[in-house]
Amino acid sequence: MLNEMKFSNPMERALSLAGLALGSTSPNPAVGAVIIRSGEVVGEGYTQPAGQAHAEVVALQQAGQAARGAELYVTLEPCCHYGRTPPCTRSIIEAGISAVHMSVIDPNPLVSGKGRAELEKAGIKTSVGYLEREALELNEAYVKYITTGIPFVTAKFAMSLDGKIATWSGHSKYISCEESRRFVHTLRHNADAIMVGINTILLDDPHLTVRISGDGGTVIKQPLRVVVDSYGKTPLEAQIFKEPGRTVLAVAEDIEQDRVQAFQKKGAGIIKVQAAAGFLDLKGLFVELGKREITNLLVEGGGTLLGSFFDQGLVDKVAVFVAPMIIGGKAARSAVGGVGVERVQEAKRLQEIAITRFGEDVLITGYLNRPEKYASCSLGLSKK
Repeated sequence: MLNEMKFSNPMERALSLAGLALGSTSPNPAVGAVIIRSGEVVGEGYTQPAGQAHAEVVALQQAGQAARGAELYVTLEPCCHYGRTPPCTRSIIEAGISAVHMSVIDPNPLVSGKGRAELEKAGIKTSVGYLEREALELNEAYVKYITTGIPFVTAKFAMSLDGKIATWSGHSKYISCEESRRFVHTLRHNADAIMVGINTILLDDPHLTVRISGDGGTVIKQPLRVVVDSYGKTPLEAQIFKEPGRTVLAVAEDIEQDRVQAFQKKGAGIIKVQAAAGFLDLKGLFVELGKREITNLLVEGGGTLLGSFFDQGLVDKVAVFVAPMIIGGKAARSAVGGVGVERVQEAKRLQEIAITRFGEDVLITGYLNRPEKYASCSLGLSKK
């Protein structure tokens, strides 16, 4: 029973609940909420898919009358405006909650500080700054999207110790171990879209799907598949057209119309983008993806596409699986192409590095752009 459950830190529990919502709430943030009365949990919940109940409402419904006089711990400032659902602040006030503890203020201009002010006006005590950095990282994609209108970009690739993603012949299956490949499906699940370049399609013919199941064996939602293909070279028999979910091809504006129609007959969407010397305007593509409410973009390569992303400073986060093998060969494909930097001092250095072991592999993650870059100083971040 919930009323028998006790936690030394309710916000830790709220963050854990929020993590359960990752990958299913976009374009809304993943939020967790816990209601405490007399030191006991009387209600808890996390954000449901867009258009359904937010975390606070789920927790309030579970608590019922026990919410009156209780305290609410929530990982993000409650919303105070009408969107797909009514404002959560109204439900909190009507339920008789006495205090609301938040990790961070919502960076959404429609909410930022207004939700807290509405609660205080109703006589509810508020506080901000509980496990704020953890909460901010959990919603790093939302923070960037809601403040810039474009997706948060994670560059993911697997490479050998000598930085190769394939042999000189193009063979790449498999550099990473089975445990690493399983975790990649979690990364894909948490993303709204997976992006690859045309060379990856031609060389590997990937499926670009999530192959994990949810509760009861139900199929997890499939992220949008985006192929950067300036000239429309993607084969019509490619695997991406045979899998469940949607596929979009980003092509140059002057692509032949009959090619566009052939892709559309396969069920693919088309995004036409300005191009120069065969390279698409990636920033323009980001704007178009933002219009489609893509908040979290996972870029899986190959080296040419990743090189363009790094050269243009478009990567926010990096996730690299390093396998304990040496491939060698001057002609073997490198993980990141592009122009690169002239001097080592100009190299892009990761921040907040984390290292995780998956079987024989090592996963290195880190930021080039922390979520705080996109968030206003009003988030309530405490000094650490």
